[in-house]
Amino acid sequence: MDKKKDKSEYTSSRKLEHLKICCGGDIEAGRSGFEDIRLVHNSLPECSMDGIDPGVRFLGHKLASPLFISAMTGGHPDTTEVNRRLGEAAERFNIGMGVGSQRAALENPELEGSFTAVREAAPMAFLCGNLGAVQLREKGSEWADRAVEMIDAQALCIHLNPLQEAVQPEGDHDSSGCLDAIAELCASSKYPVIVKETGAGISAEAAEKLWSVGAAAIDTGGLGGTSWAAVEALRGEDESLRQLGRDFSDWGIPTVVSLIEVCGKGKPVIASGGLRSGIDIAKAVTLGASLGGMALPLLKPAMESSEALFEKIRQIHEEIRIAMYLTGSESCGALAGKRVYITGRTGEMI
Repeated sequence: MDKKKDKSEYTSSRKLEHLKICCGGDIEAGRSGFEDIRLVHNSLPECSMDGIDPGVRFLGHKLASPLFISAMTGGHPDTTEVNRRLGEAAERFNIGMGVGSQRAALENPELEGSFTAVREAAPMAFLCGNLGAVQLREKGSEWADRAVEMIDAQALCIHLNPLQEAVQPEGDHDSSGCLDAIAELCASSKYPVIVKETGAGISAEAAEKLWSVGAAAIDTGGLGGTSWAAVEALRGEDESLRQLGRDFSDWGIPTVVSLIEVCGKGKPVIASGGLRSGIDIAKAVTLGASLGGMALPLLKPAMESSEALFEKIRQIHEEIRIAMYLTGSESCGALAGKRVYITGRTGEMI
C-alpha cells in the first residue's frame, strides 16, 4: 500500500476514534461564561409568544432560527449515518450546518460518501464545508474548492486548531503562513470564508487580522465545551502526551469573552463552544452573535435516532422562543443588544 493511502486511512481512523471518544468520554472542560450572563427579565413583554419570529439572516441566507449545527464528524464510513441524520435535521428545521473536517475525503475520495450524505439529506439547507488552515496552506485553494464542491456548500469554514495539534501525537506544529493562505483564499474564492476556532477561542487581536484579510464571518469556538486537548489525552498512548492533554484541557478564551472581543465590527459572528441550551443561544444573540453553534448536545441524540435529534432541536427552539418572549423580543433583531447582567469571572475578564 502506498504512503498516500496509509496517510488517508490513518486520518480516517482518527475521525472515528474522535467520534467515539466524544460520545463516551469526559471531554468537556473550562467555563464558557454563559453561566455569568443573565438576560434582563421583562415583566411587560407587550408581545405574543405565538408571534415570536426567531428567524435570522446569515451571509445572505434566511434561516429559521439562530441554532447552527456545528462541525462534528465525517471522513469514515461509520460516520455516514450520523451525518445523514444531522443533514435531515438541517433540512427539516431550515437551520445552518457545518460538516466535520473534510481532509480524510480529500486525501481519499472513497470516503466522500460520509460527507455527500449530508447534502443528499439536505438538498436546500445552508451547508458549510470544512478544511484546516494548515491543509489550506499546504494544498492551496484547489483543496478548498474541492471541499465546497463535494457537498455543494454555500460557504467554507477554515478551522484553526493549534492547541489540538500541539498535544496530538501526529500533530502539525508549524502554523506559519496560515494567515497568508486564508488571505489568498478570501481574495480568490467565489464563496464566503468563515474562520473558526475549535475550542480555545479567538481573541480581539486574532479577529482583527482575520477581518483585515477578508474573512466573511468568524466562529469563536471558545473554551467551555468539548476540549480537543482532553480528547487527545484520552486517545494518546504515550503517558507524557496524555499528561500534556490534561494540562492544557482548560487552556483558552471562554466563549463569552471571545464573543465580546470578536463582535462589534458589524460582521457576522457564530458563537460556539459550550452552548448547552436555547437560553445560551439567546444570550449569545443578545451579546452580538448572528448564530449559536452546538455540536456535542446534538451529537448524542444524532447517534441514537433521527427522531431523538429532532426532539432535541424542538426543545432548543422552544427555549429560544421563550427567552425571546421573556425579554420582550419579537425578533432576533430586537433581541440583539438587549441589556444583560454580567457577573463572576466573565465580568472580571471583560
